[in-house]
Amino acid sequence: MSAKHPSHSFDPKPVLDLIASIEADLRRLKDMVEQEVEKFDPANPHNKSPDGKLTEEGVECCYRMFDEGKSRYSVSQQMKISFAAATHRFNNWRKLGGKKRTRALLG
Repeated sequence: MSAKHPSHSFDPKPVLDLIASIEADLRRLKDMVEQEVEKFDPANPHNKSPDGKLTEEGVECCYRMFDEGKSRYSVSQQMKISFAAATHRFNNWRKLGGKKRTRALLG
């Protein structure tokens, strides 16, 4: 009497389809995060209006840098604004609640 081994055929297609689906989701998520990082760029020209004043995006960029614990000096250097302007933004950021403030959406 010969022992019969049950046939364990493995179909890789559903697993490969699942992996492809997960990879596609991860790519979409990565693209979304990268776009957000690009918008949150102190050197982005959209942060300043033609007259050199900060746009709404620029102000939010300052606030996010303060959220990260950056100093007024660091913000002034990275945003290419005066220390006085960075101090003004820092004081406004604190009035809005600091890290607990409601973030504005960028772009």
